[in-house]
Amino acid sequence: MDILRGLDLFLLVFFQPVLMQICARVDVPWVKTIGQWFSHADWEGLHLWDMVMPLFLFMAGASMPFAFSKYRTAETKWPIYRKILKRFVILFILGMVVQGNLLGFDPQMFRFYSNTLQAIASGYLIASVLILHLSLRAQIAATCLLMLIYWIPMHFCGDYTAEGNFAEMVDKAVLGRWRDGVYWDEQGQWHFSPWYHYTWVWSSLTFGVTVMLGTFAGQVIKAGSDNRRFTALRLAVIAFALLVLGHLHSMHAPVNKHLWTTSMTLISGGWCWALMAFFYWLVDVKGRSRGLSWLKIYGTNSIVAYMLGEVVNFRSVVQSVSYGLQPYLQDWYNVWLAFGNYLIIFFILRTMYKARIFVKI
Repeated sequence: MDILRGLDLFLLVFFQPVLMQICARVDVPWVKTIGQWFSHADWEGLHLWDMVMPLFLFMAGASMPFAFSKYRTAETKWPIYRKILKRFVILFILGMVVQGNLLGFDPQMFRFYSNTLQAIASGYLIASVLILHLSLRAQIAATCLLMLIYWIPMHFCGDYTAEGNFAEMVDKAVLGRWRDGVYWDEQGQWHFSPWYHYTWVWSSLTFGVTVMLGTFAGQVIKAGSDNRRFTALRLAVIAFALLVLGHLHSMHAPVNKHLWTTSMTLISGGWCWALMAFFYWLVDVKGRSRGLSWLKIYGTNSIVAYMLGEVVNFRSVVQSVSYGLQPYLQDWYNVWLAFGNYLIIFFILRTMYKARIFVKI
């Protein structure tokens, strides 16, 4: 799990940002094609880069069956609920730090709900309640019900266009001036941006589904530790089933990450299960983790990696010690700055890993 989670964070806080700098300076068709797959789909569809956030949510759920097992039979669940609420609040605040302009200390510019960490917080809260109080069959039924509740108004109370979907209406009604993309005119009036169409409030239902898909994978792994080959096969079969269901369902609900539609949830979940099956087979069945263990540096401190990559800019440090390279590198100097920035983050995480410092929320 740490290796797969680490791969996700490595793509997010090293590979993709450096790759995008390279793609901006190389006019080669196959490089441009790779760059397109490491950018988000404009509206409908699912690019490789659109899988990073679902995998982050999925992996948050995958570890929950192990962390929650001792609390399911406890006489009182208040201690675990204190931890759940604490984690929810911390993740929500960190999300506002990353993307909500919280550190700007300007209430006019605050954006309340607009970040991956907040999606994890919402999905985690939903999944926690289901895991603590329901049997596995009831968890599956509740997860299906969440998708149905999301899908009904999306299908019957609007359409799947950027301006006419139900999730957009909910976000505008609930978040108002604190929605991401809001701008202020010269008269001090705020307006919804015509270009921002990511939805969060109604999409929290399908965030919960994505986290629950991760918990189901974790439960399969936890229950199948005595027969790992069969467990890997079971993960792969369920991955295939989710992909088939997702593509069939896409005939009625388009694949759209902006809205986190039900078809996108199933298809992205299927790919997450497939990745889990592959890495479980490779590492836990075949024992071939050589060359992959370094990914644990990212995976064991995923929140720290995310916050450093999204909030702290080390480019000034790189520039301070290597400004003499600019005349030689010319247009490639920005590639070097990006590479140096994320290399510093890697060494910070590596130092924490070596010192056995793991930040858990």
